[in-house]
This record gives sequence, C-alpha cells and structure tokens, in this order.
Amino acid sequence: MLVLVTVIVYFAVLLLISYIGGRRGGNATFFSGNRQSPWGLVAFGMIGASISGVTFIGVPGWVMGIDMTYLQMCIGFFFGYLIVAFVLLPLYYRHRLTSIYTYLSHRFGRTSHKTGASFFILSKLCGAAAKFYVVCRVLQMCVADVYHVPYSVTVVITLFLIWLYTHRSGIRTLVWTDFVQTLCLVVALVLILFRVATMLGMGWGEAMTAVWNDPHSRILEFGDFASKQNFWKQFLSGIFVVIVMTGLDQDMMQKNLTCKDLRSAQKDMCSYGILFIPVNFLFLSLGVLLLMLYQQLGMALPANGDDLLSGIVLDGTLGTTAIVLFTIGVIASAFSSADSAMTALTTSFCIDILDNEHDERTRKVVHLCVFVALVLVTLAFNAIGSGGIMDLIYTLVSYTYGPLLGLFAFGILTKRHPRERFVPYIAILSPIICYAVDYAVLTTTGYKFGYEMLMFNGLLTFVGLFLTSRK
Repeated sequence: MLVLVTVIVYFAVLLLISYIGGRRGGNATFFSGNRQSPWGLVAFGMIGASISGVTFIGVPGWVMGIDMTYLQMCIGFFFGYLIVAFVLLPLYYRHRLTSIYTYLSHRFGRTSHKTGASFFILSKLCGAAAKFYVVCRVLQMCVADVYHVPYSVTVVITLFLIWLYTHRSGIRTLVWTDFVQTLCLVVALVLILFRVATMLGMGWGEAMTAVWNDPHSRILEFGDFASKQNFWKQFLSGIFVVIVMTGLDQDMMQKNLTCKDLRSAQKDMCSYGILFIPVNFLFLSLGVLLLMLYQQLGMALPANGDDLLSGIVLDGTLGTTAIVLFTIGVIASAFSSADSAMTALTTSFCIDILDNEHDERTRKVVHLCVFVALVLVTLAFNAIGSGGIMDLIYTLVSYTYGPLLGLFAFGILTKRHPRERFVPYIAILSPIICYAVDYAVLTTTGYKFGYEMLMFNGLLTFVGLFLTSRK
C-alpha cells in the first residue's frame, strides 16, 4: 500500500507541474519551450533523461561481469559532450533548428532529411520501449501483482499518464519535470547506498574505501584488445555513443535547444557531461557494495545482473523504506526518459516527416499515435523477453545510429553533395553489411565486435555517400 501511495503522489506532482506550465501551451511551447529554459535546470534534468530506469536497475549489476570498466566509457562520454557542445550545438543554433534533422535538408535535401529522421524514429521507438519494458516489469512486481493487474494494463496506464502530463506543453513541461525526477533519482540512489553501507556496518567513508579496495573496483582494461572492455574500445565508443545518442538525437538535443542562446546551451552541455561521471560511479559503487552484502548474508547471486539490485530490494531484505526509494528511483529515471522520448518522436514526425510544424491538431494526433506505438512495442519486448537490456540497447544504437553518424559527418566534414536518390539505400545497406561482417568475423576468427560497430557503421555510410556524391 505504501508503494502504491508513493506512485500516486509522484504522478500527482508531475500532473501539477504540467498544469502550471501548460496553461498557455501551443506548438512553439511544445516543440521548443519558447527558448526560455534556464541552462542549469536543463543540465541537471538531463541526467535523469539520459540515465533511464534501465541504468538504475542494470548498471549496479554490471560489476558482476565487467567490474567497474563501464567508467572507461563514461570518460569517453565526457569528451563526446565537449564535441557536441562546441561542434554540433553551434551548427544547430546557427540554423535556429527545432528538429536537428532539418540540418540534413539544408545541407543535402528532403530525401536525406527524411532518411535521417526515419532512422531516429525507428531507433528511439525501439530503445525507449526496451527501457520502458524493464521498468514496467519492476512496477509490476512492486505494485500491480499485489492487486492482480495484468502487465499489459500496467503498460497502458503508465504510458497514458506520461502522455497526460506531456500532451499540452511538451518540452516546456519536461524541463521542469526532469529536474524533479532527477532530484528524486539522485536522492533515492544516495539513500539506498547509505542503507546498504549501514547493513554492512560501514560509514560513508569506510564504504567508499571498501569499494576502492575490492577486486570488482577494476576500472581500466588495457591488456586484452579482443575484449569488449578494452580501454580504447570503451573510450572511443563512449565518445561516438554520446555524439549519436545526444548530439544526433532529437530527444536529448530538444531540451538543449530550449535555452535562450548558444552560450547557455554550451554551459548546460558541459555541466551535464561533468556530472555524468560521478553519478555513474555511485551506481557502480552500489553494485560492489551489494556483492559484499550478498556474500555477508549468504545469499546466492542472481543469474542476471539486472536483478542484483531489484532482487534484494523487492524481497524485503533492505526493508520497506528501500522498496519505496527503489520505486521512486526507477519511476523517476524511467519517466524522465520515456516522456522526453514521446515528445521527441512527436516533434520529429510532425516536422521531419509531415513537414507540419504549426498545426496544433496534427501535433496532438501524432502525440496520441506515438503513445499507442510505444505501448505496442513495449508489449512486444515483453512477449520476446530480454536479458542484459543495457547491452541490447547499445547494440541497437550501433546499428541504427550509424547511418545518422555518417550523414552528419559527411555534411560537416565535406563540401560534397550525395545524389539524393541513393541516400536511403546507403543508409539501409550499411547496417546490413555491418551485421554480415560481424557474423563473418565471429565465425572465422572468434572476434566479436563491441560498440565499435557504431564507428564502422558510420564509416561505411560516409564512404557510400562519398562514392555517390559530386562536388
């Protein structure tokens, strides 16, 4: 009952924020927030939007298999944010873009514009649904199963509530709700960390010392180049993952483009990039402490790393307060990701596919259709089932964002123009070739491509565009 009350109160707060911020909402407010968002507010809120419920559940469990080597990727993330701040943001502000894929229309033409937007829509729809599937599974265990509510109903109700507080003012509402949700996420994370440390009989300083001295605190991996955790693979992949998942992602960039000017947006991006590393360090530290607690209590480790945190919380081992905090953290991180995805998909479809930025009725219909699509894809993930969802999402990014990386790189780094009729075929063939190469290399040499596939995919698209281009 306490968890249910917590969920209801949380939704009520979000709806109140939506009501206050959306009384004079129109398309300009929905798409760009009238470009009046304070940069500090956007920077803090973006932490929750990028972390997502999957991170809250999955990252602590990564220490079971790869220790804390994920931080190598996070270091790469920081340098990726610098590139986004000082290369891509000036480009977007110079053209006064609402949808970043409009740049492709300015640079190449409408076919390239629609191709880039289509790849974003496909990737974001699948990625957002995959993340939401995991979160709804937790909500099902925490709340819905107690009242015998089917999983499909949980998905529909939860996404409907997200639709409800975003449909009026879109991005302007999200800037404020993301701030609240990130605050809830960070507080929940710190308090759960404190609870685990207390059960281990440690103070805060002792806990951090224990984490540092634990074998699972290994961060750097330089030895095995074939490993997916090799430093240079992780570092470079981190840079390019941020470029595509933030700089070339309408979802993440839409919030930055609500800042009043370029300088504010750059301060927002750099501050966010700095904050991202310590937050992920806390998630991984929680994973190390949980392994210690499992051992101290004589509990068997879960087969799936995604269940390391959720398993010990939901069985009541950490107490009722931890269940409430965990629920708040999962909901906060999940909603700040799902609500912005819903808004970004609506924005991109209206502007990039329909070429209709001003008709409010069309925007509302598209927003409703996006809600339905997210429900269907989330239920499809539940029917298929998936373990290690974080790895699945990054793999999906490698295949679907590669063509976007190639398109934007070609536009920025060259002055050539691809022949428009070939662009969709190049964008589709590139991921297919990548998959075939990955399979062939694996079967002949045993080497498995990691997230570096994103760079290879982008390079293939770039080469294809170059070979079919003219000066």
